[in-house]
Amino acid sequence: MAKALYIDYQKCTGCRLCELVCAVKHDGISNPTRSRIKVMKWEAEGLYIPMSCQQCQDAPCLNVCPVKAISRDEELGRVVVDYDVCIGCRSCVAVCPFGAMNFNVIDKKVIKCDLCDGDPQCVRFCDVNALEFVSPDEISIGKKRDAAGRLSKAGREAGVLLAEL
Repeated sequence: MAKALYIDYQKCTGCRLCELVCAVKHDGISNPTRSRIKVMKWEAEGLYIPMSCQQCQDAPCLNVCPVKAISRDEELGRVVVDYDVCIGCRSCVAVCPFGAMNFNVIDKKVIKCDLCDGDPQCVRFCDVNALEFVSPDEISIGKKRDAAGRLSKAGREAGVLLAEL
């Protein structure tokens, strides 16, 4: 079964090491603007959210590409760009609901997460484990556990409020 990149934004500290590692891995330079993962920052709230391609099953980028340069690699469960076919029209950038498709103005090509061919370096270097490369089942179980914990906490808090009345 193909694995997926799971991002736990609650653990992210905003260090942006994932961006640097990604840029070095793909382009050989330490420049976060060339990263395939982007950390969105809301400093005042202390909120940092890494954003990356979600490898959508019904990928809008794949469907909109006029020259069919974007396809799905079923083995790794990822959406890939064939740069020999891509014409740089940026239609994929416009339709990505996550803002994960980007355009590199230096190389004049679209860039997106390719899961580092099955060994995502951002995961490997994330010290706080905000990024994980796991099976979709593990993601689902983790989210269910978190939701159950929130519901349980809300139920306990409601019980306390009712007891006070």
